[in-house]
Amino acid sequence: MTDVRHYLSARRTVSPTCGPDGRLAFLSDITGTTQVWTVDGPRQWPEQRTFYDERVSFVSWSPAGDRIAFGKDSGADEHDQLFALDPKTGDIEQLTERPDAIHAWGGWGPNGDRIAFAANRREQSNFDVYVIDLTDGEVSLVSEGDGWLDVTGWSPSGDRLLVRDSHSSSDEDLSVVDVETGEQRHVTPHDGDVRYRNPTFGPDGEAIYCASDANADTKELLRIDLGTLDEETVESGDEWSIEQFELDTDTRRIALTRNVDGYADCHVGRLAAATEVATTSVDIPPGDFDDGVVHVLTFGPDGTRLALIVSSTDLNHSLFVVEPGNVDDYGVPRTERWTTPSTGGLRLSELATPDLVRYESFDGQEIPAYVTLPERAEPGKTAPVIVDIHGGPHHQRRPWFRPIRQYFLDQGYAVFEPNVRGSSGYGREYAALDDVENRMDSVRDIRAGVEWLADHPAIDADAAVAYGRSYGGFMVLSAITEYPDLWTAAVDFVGIANWVTFLENTGDWRRSHREAEYGSLTEDRELLEEISPIHSVEEIECPLFIQHGENDPRVPVDEARQIASALEARDVPVETCFFEDEGHHTTKLENRIEQFERIGSFLDEHVDP
Repeated sequence: MTDVRHYLSARRTVSPTCGPDGRLAFLSDITGTTQVWTVDGPRQWPEQRTFYDERVSFVSWSPAGDRIAFGKDSGADEHDQLFALDPKTGDIEQLTERPDAIHAWGGWGPNGDRIAFAANRREQSNFDVYVIDLTDGEVSLVSEGDGWLDVTGWSPSGDRLLVRDSHSSSDEDLSVVDVETGEQRHVTPHDGDVRYRNPTFGPDGEAIYCASDANADTKELLRIDLGTLDEETVESGDEWSIEQFELDTDTRRIALTRNVDGYADCHVGRLAAATEVATTSVDIPPGDFDDGVVHVLTFGPDGTRLALIVSSTDLNHSLFVVEPGNVDDYGVPRTERWTTPSTGGLRLSELATPDLVRYESFDGQEIPAYVTLPERAEPGKTAPVIVDIHGGPHHQRRPWFRPIRQYFLDQGYAVFEPNVRGSSGYGREYAALDDVENRMDSVRDIRAGVEWLADHPAIDADAAVAYGRSYGGFMVLSAITEYPDLWTAAVDFVGIANWVTFLENTGDWRRSHREAEYGSLTEDRELLEEISPIHSVEEIECPLFIQHGENDPRVPVDEARQIASALEARDVPVETCFFEDEGHHTTKLENRIEQFERIGSFLDEHVDP
């Protein structure tokens, strides 16, 4: 068996933020956990700025340049505290000390002397809006909230905050909050589910721009007039969603990406008028790599540079900088790569590229999926297949860098990654096809996918492994209880076994948000019981590997223990991998190596690649 450490040692650089002096800060897992780094110029040697055993969750450089804010939790429990780093001295000041509360980053004030954030200090189930005055360290409660909200930015004048209230994954609202009085004004009255993503104040502070599906099935660039509350489409994504949007209010420069069947289509330009944009396509990543995904867009303080993170199946997450005002003879902006994270010895050019396919499900619905075949397959021999199901459910498997995919390919497995109904990226209607009473239709999409694989000449669908994380873990448990004859083995990461106990024990702040997607404990309890895999555990026939973090605030670890105990009682092979210092994600390199070494051995024992 190939050493999995080789694959997991490929590094990432993510979350770029621009300093006013031309430097960039970003997060990287070079040391094994994600830490803050800075870099002075393109491809220069970066400097590590934080040295924790725990991961850093975000980083943001002050517009004044004198501080870099970042967040860090403990044991991957997601209860982030806020810190400020002096980029000259390296000194770090802890800004919040409430380990019982989550502190969600909001943004720097225009002058860099204040920070806004949201936190559930008052009640675990509700987030409120706070501001820290960095001149004296005072933390002020600006406005009380009701539910799961986050601060998305400041007005150009610094007197108002833009706040998003997330009722569910598909239903959001925006409000403007007066920093002095705390008065909230709801600015997105609407019927039905609407998303408002990347919202920001416009140049004059009298409008909001965002990516939204308020006027279409897919997200468009939208302008909300704060006087009339009219919502006007500025730019359509055609049949695809405008996924990310960034605006520099001083220069009126904009950047946006479209999600085109999972691939990123990037454009930069200028806000020519209130409801008019002029943009140019940017080749990201450059032609040396496969088409991929743009993860973040962020302008520097003067709008002359746009930093972004790009990954593809043959490019580990790297930082690029686009100069919108520096164009060639064809009008294409200059683009330069700033970071070249270690590949861990992987030859990127030799990594396999997935094929995008579509298959028909039980009701005629077309399901997109990625199929990747192992290159080492013997002529005439079919390969066992790992059916890798994403989480969310409002998530999407995309052609980004996933070295663990290549690990499985090099072990002789084919990898099948379906975007079943309920996935994002294909419009509001598709994302809602699995809501509440339609939950199990997405599991039927998995069965249809395995049936499609049975007709593939290079794949042995009789040797199929169900594999998934979080909501994808629920999909794994459902697939092996609903269709036990399809599976040779299964791997469940932090999956939901019992919808009732999950909703009863998940973090208070996210319960109503999740009930809007999955069903209410009060109104839909019978349905939730019916679709819980724990109640059909006697149907499971294949060996199961279960991984979970003891500190998981989203899917409590008891979900794993329930299913493991039930299988042990029936003498079904089950192997568990619990980490005391991890939560919903396995954040430490050595833990990731251990879990995948054990998964590799587990599959070697129960599947014949």
